[in-house]
Amino acid sequence: MMGKLARCGWAEGDAVMEAYHDREWGIPVRDGRALWEMLMLEGFQAGLSWRTILHRREGFRAAFAGFEPEIVARFGPDDVERLMGDARIIRARAKIEATIGGAKAYLAMRDSGEDFAEFVWGMAGGAAIRGDGVTAPTNTPLSHAISAALKARGFKFCGPVIVYAWMQAVGIVDDHAAGCFRRSATP
Repeated sequence: MMGKLARCGWAEGDAVMEAYHDREWGIPVRDGRALWEMLMLEGFQAGLSWRTILHRREGFRAAFAGFEPEIVARFGPDDVERLMGDARIIRARAKIEATIGGAKAYLAMRDSGEDFAEFVWGMAGGAAIRGDGVTAPTNTPLSHAISAALKARGFKFCGPVIVYAWMQAVGIVDDHAAGCFRRSATP
């Protein structure tokens, strides 16, 4: 009989959270569109728990056309109203509008020759930053810098705390706990 995996405490007790932790959280993401999607979801999390967002992720994907920036950027007032009535997502007008604006900002970066993944990973030095496995800050000087750079490009709901949570989620920072099985497996 296999023993129970040791994981970060926040992931325990919920099958969806455990699967997310085991298969996604803290694993470096190098795909710009996937990074953008996760940043948009982190923006929706503001003031809520990640568990709430994660349990609605498929609803978000359906409501936001698979988080295809080219499609989301064309959403207009009718789409905002449609999304405000969609119980599968968090119905917060400012967050919905920020996601549409985020798609436009993502595309503007692309159209000006700036790759989203290269931009983010470049600011982080190109490799995952390993936390100490004991403490995890809520923000860092780097999350402040990335936040400011994103805001300068037109992104919203990307303050330094949201950005740090996003950095953890997409593996820019490895903040797995010292005893977590993922810590030793994360490059």
